[in-house]
Amino acid sequence: MADRSHITLYSGGHKGAESEFGRLAEAWGIQEVNFSFEGHSTERSRGVRELTPEQLDKGNVSMEIVSARMGRKFAQANKIRKVIQTLFHMVNSGYHVIAVGWIQPDDTVKGGTGWGVELAKLFNRPVHVYDQDRKGWFVWEGNRWTAGMPKIEKNTFAGTGTRNLTDDGKKALRDLFESAFGPA
Repeated sequence: MADRSHITLYSGGHKGAESEFGRLAEAWGIQEVNFSFEGHSTERSRGVRELTPEQLDKGNVSMEIVSARMGRKFAQANKIRKVIQTLFHMVNSGYHVIAVGWIQPDDTVKGGTGWGVELAKLFNRPVHVYDQDRKGWFVWEGNRWTAGMPKIEKNTFAGTGTRNLTDDGKKALRDLFESAFGPA
């Protein structure tokens, strides 16, 4: 197996897609950083980096801006604020953002994953989403989603996504790692 220790996955280590990204990173010998905060537990224990309140503040944004950008309201704004702040650190650290979820008719992605995708768009980062309903990969290009398979070509990438990862979504992630790095 080629040395992949210089490659880093930035994620949150949550149940579902993020844990699957972590399991795959570990299987392929890739570094893993999972951002968290005090009082928050992750499913992944490898590479946990607990952000201080000062670090979290760097990712602070008005919930009104998040709601406007996402086209929806968040019922538990205080609870989700730290998750949104954590997503800032994931996207800011990874060159390429790769997510699993559902692309909605307004071109946002469902749930908290959607904020990570919106940040990638705002930061002009390459961003791909595996849409679990359409069973395919999509890339944000020219202000629209088009079919396109991601390639992990840089030393850093952010992996995020739904807690409700399907078997098909799991397979898509495994295929992505095999395509990028060969067999585990």
